Amino acid sequence: MSDTVESVIVAIDGPSGTGKSSTSKAVAAKLGLSYLDTGAQYRAITWWMIDNGVDVGDPAAVADAAGKPVIVSGTDPSHPTITVDGVDVSGPIRTQEVTSKVSAVSAVPEIRARITDLQRSIAATAPHGIVVEGRDIGTTVLPDADLKIFLTASPEARAARRAGEIKGADVAATREALVRRDAADSSRKTSPLAKADDAVEVDTTDLTLQQVIECVVTFVEEKRAATR
Repeated sequence: MSDTVESVIVAIDGPSGTGKSSTSKAVAAKLGLSYLDTGAQYRAITWWMIDNGVDVGDPAAVADAAGKPVIVSGTDPSHPTITVDGVDVSGPIRTQEVTSKVSAVSAVPEIRARITDLQRSIAATAPHGIVVEGRDIGTTVLPDADLKIFLTASPEARAARRAGEIKGADVAATREALVRRDAADSSRKTSPLAKADDAVEVDTTDLTLQQVIECVVTFVEEKRAATR
């Protein structure tokens, strides 16, 4: 089916713990689309900064190094990959150290410009279309995306999900960290976390992952049918 229908670009935005990654990968796999985790790219460049001794608290130092690492994202939804200078960093970018510093690095305009260009290039060359997930895809990276989805959920639900992914994590501490990151990402000057005016909002608080996936798949299929 996916080979006989129109290419489609889908932007899925929202804060952490709303089910963005799981939903985006599943929708892409189901519909024969490529998949891009833009958050992994920001984590990758943050990991590189830390690994190379760049002071991530110094925006000028981060800006100076923005163009140095070579970041490559694999877009197979069943096996997404990410490398920095040829090294697989899919594990290292998920550490607490990277998580705690990615917002500061992501807020630097030179970093956002570099990664945004990379994301647009990947989306433009996806053969059958792509699902791109992040925080500013519908508003900044791909404002002309065929379909924009904004996932939300209560802080409590998001914290419970995120804590469930991390062994021994404290739900209250996780909630506090999520709220703190939301504030940082929503208030940054360059491409803040925000819902695009023409995005469809889906509250996942009381939905199972499968229900969210089915909901988004329906939206994509409706969009494809409307463009035939």
